[in-house]
Amino acid sequence: MNKAKVYLVGAGPGKPDLITVRGLNILKEAEVVIYDYLVDKRLLEETKEGVELICSDQLGKKRYSDGFLKTQDRISDLMVKKAKEGKKVIRLKNGDPSIFSRCSQELDALVKKRIEFEIVPGITAASTASSLSGIPLTDRKFASSCVFVTGHEAPIKKKSLIDWDSLAKSDTVVLYMAVENLDKIIKKILRAGKDKSTAVAIVQDASLLTQKVLTGTLRDIMTKAKSQKIKPPAIIIIGKVVELEKKFNWLKKNKRILFTGLSKERFFERGSYFHLPLIKIEPMKDYEEFDNYLRNIKEFDWIVFASRYGVEYFLKRLKNIGLDLRILANIRIAAIGNSTKSRLLDSAIVADLVPKEESSEGLIEEFKKIDVKDKKIFLPRSDISDKGLSNALGELGAMVTTSFAYRNVIPEDLSDLDLNFFDEIVFTSPSTVRNFKKRYKKIPKNVKIRCIGNVTLKEAKRCRPLD
Repeated sequence: MNKAKVYLVGAGPGKPDLITVRGLNILKEAEVVIYDYLVDKRLLEETKEGVELICSDQLGKKRYSDGFLKTQDRISDLMVKKAKEGKKVIRLKNGDPSIFSRCSQELDALVKKRIEFEIVPGITAASTASSLSGIPLTDRKFASSCVFVTGHEAPIKKKSLIDWDSLAKSDTVVLYMAVENLDKIIKKILRAGKDKSTAVAIVQDASLLTQKVLTGTLRDIMTKAKSQKIKPPAIIIIGKVVELEKKFNWLKKNKRILFTGLSKERFFERGSYFHLPLIKIEPMKDYEEFDNYLRNIKEFDWIVFASRYGVEYFLKRLKNIGLDLRILANIRIAAIGNSTKSRLLDSAIVADLVPKEESSEGLIEEFKKIDVKDKKIFLPRSDISDKGLSNALGELGAMVTTSFAYRNVIPEDLSDLDLNFFDEIVFTSPSTVRNFKKRYKKIPKNVKIRCIGNVTLKEAKRCRPLD
């Protein structure tokens, strides 16, 4: 009996958290993920260890190209092959699988091979562009109809299936994959009867840090698009609803804050937070020294966790060498702040000490209230953290042993940004400051800087990212 099954999952249009809960749950179980090149790579971090990740680029599906027939066959063949091997296969598609994603070709291949499948819907680019620009696609006053149109039909078609005369009568027209053909499309829609003064918006990179919204009319949008160097991927919205962008574009109205740390997105706070993690946490290449300390962890009186990642990798290595939490009996635990405290609680570990001020300085102030003279303290830390905390504990008379639990590196492929778009940039650690300076050089003088902790503030003053 053939038990092969494939899930076609919509990943959403950009930000990794725009995938549905169902889609994410299935992704976490996958053994093979064949994903579109536009899928945010941070989403792939949700997959389990050992998963096989295959980008459609590797199969010849180049961006915005016409040569999709052979490529589509390769994708379909690989999907079938992996499923027949008994693997848990996901075809992770950008946006929604059923909207302009060549879904039917892949389904046809599965049907022919009698492979069971399920389709998991995703948020499509049109609704994302609408929501993140404040342009409703329908409106009680202006738009009772809305049509989605491809601006890039398959080159094998002998005759276009698009009836521009009928489409021009729709209140709102949404164009996918139309940037490169926009000039021709505008001419067609004008010939079909649309007024030159009809409002138009182009939303490039919807939901991403690089999102750009350009508005105009059918008369001048091409000139503006060329001037602003608009490029794919982009959604184009045509209709009177576009005029509401000035009133409802909440991203323009809210305070825009660029957050450089790894903490989860903040909600119900003033302003809109944009996450650009300027650090990436990775395991050490060699854990021989660290594991030896864990095997002898009973020798210590305290373990001080200066970050939630110290907790995470400490527990991973503990499990890896065949030990569990029982070995921590009679050892007191300190956490630098609430995030680290919460990570400990996830594993049913209650911290004995958590400072009110979430910083190394706050931690030291709390330890000053305790006699730690001659106490043995183990401090798991990153490979680039400074020795300020361990030195301060040593000055209190403690015998401190530090060991690298994880690596702190600069992420690859950081996007080019228009920093003038932001009102404030938040630095969460000295390494975020250094990595910002390395990648983006300096901050525009009209953008405010906020630093979390005195150590981060000192590094910001040293690096002088405003210069």
